[in-house]
Amino acid sequence: MDKNNKNNDDEKLHISRSVFENARDIRQKKSEEENLKQQELQKKLAERERKKREERDKRLEEERKELIRLKQGIIQESEIIHEEQPEEIKLSFFQKIGNFFYHSKWWLGMGLAVAFIVVFLIISLVNKPRPDMIILFIAENQTVCEESDLDKYIASFSDDNNNNGETLVSLYYIPYTDNPQKNYANGVDTKLTAELQSADSVIVFGNNKIEDVLNPDDVFVDLSKIYPDNPNVDGYKFMVENTDIAEKIGVDKKDVKDGLFIALRQPRKLMYSSKDKMQETYDRDFKVFDKIVSDLSE
Repeated sequence: MDKNNKNNDDEKLHISRSVFENARDIRQKKSEEENLKQQELQKKLAERERKKREERDKRLEEERKELIRLKQGIIQESEIIHEEQPEEIKLSFFQKIGNFFYHSKWWLGMGLAVAFIVVFLIISLVNKPRPDMIILFIAENQTVCEESDLDKYIASFSDDNNNNGETLVSLYYIPYTDNPQKNYANGVDTKLTAELQSADSVIVFGNNKIEDVLNPDDVFVDLSKIYPDNPNVDGYKFMVENTDIAEKIGVDKKDVKDGLFIALRQPRKLMYSSKDKMQETYDRDFKVFDKIVSDLSE
């Protein structure tokens, strides 16, 4: 290789190093410029925040002093302290509806639940079969009252009084005992008071404990005047223990116990009804009562 070629190669290598060095210097210079800009920006932001803090501290100090002057009565009102009014947010029609449902969801839920219950009760009341007769069963004897065919037996003597195409008798079970706690748990006192102040029923089943809670002379008809020669009649009671009622209603004879009897309530003015209304019930249900007495006296 001659001298001229070697000089050219040295020059090329020198030129190549210069390019890399220049690129590195340019990048370094740009990096330094960016750092300077960033530092300057940080300084401006810091200065701005400092001024804001100073202004806020100054305003708070002025407001504090102004508040002290207001409390001391030195001034009556302040031009510095102003009550901040919340900015009114304007909502669209649909946003207002959505906002209403969002904030009222609990009340709306409760309202819907109450409305559902009311509608359910109304539907149940409307669709509930109306009895042609109501019989009060004031005695603790679930077997005879609820597990027998007593309602069907009584219905066999009744007419379709409400003209709905069927004869239905409802037995209202009031399990009265001589145990006050048991009576309270079963709501006996409340049921008894409500039913005896209603004219919906006049025929009553009871047992030997009924005189602990009722005065028979004020409540029941004296059957001995209606059936003077009937051996099962004892004053206001028609005793059913010595009849074949157990067989007729499908229970064991031993279940007809505790001096079980049937009686008739006297028509009278009541808290929830007039005497005329109760007289209507009496005149209608006495026919059924008379048929029962006749059937059980055979």
